[in-house]
Amino acid sequence: MYQSLEQFSKSWIFKRNDPKVEQEDLQQIRLLSEQRAGQIWRDYISDEQIHPDHFSDRDWLKKSSAQAPEGKLQWEKAWDSDQASLPDGVLGHFSNWGDDTTVFFCCHNELIFELNWGVFKRTWKAFLFLDNGPVLVGKKKKQAAQFHSNGWVNLLFRES
Repeated sequence: MYQSLEQFSKSWIFKRNDPKVEQEDLQQIRLLSEQRAGQIWRDYISDEQIHPDHFSDRDWLKKSSAQAPEGKLQWEKAWDSDQASLPDGVLGHFSNWGDDTTVFFCCHNELIFELNWGVFKRTWKAFLFLDNGPVLVGKKKKQAAQFHSNGWVNLLFRES
């Protein structure tokens, strides 16, 4: 179900001093096996496309009904700053998530991380070294977000 983070070619993102990922948080970041990642991708993201670059109008993320009223927000300025927390608008979108909510940070159909919301909030800057369209979803939650390399994040609502 899981594989070692050491097997991830970019595991260095979690070992940097800036942003620092504390050891107790690092132990809670799980890299899913490719098989499990594929299942989560199909269940939560897309059963047609394998990478965010290929999403089409048939994928829920592209539908107007999935767009949150607040729409797109800038994440890059907070990422570049000394501010440790996610931008307020992003936190507000996920305000009903408890710190123990299981989240999936989905880069593509074979690369998905599982952790809890509390750990993600503390380690988000490390994750956003992977900013080529990853989608953050919560287990049994409607809220989602897709991060883009241009520094913007789309706030979304998943279809049930």
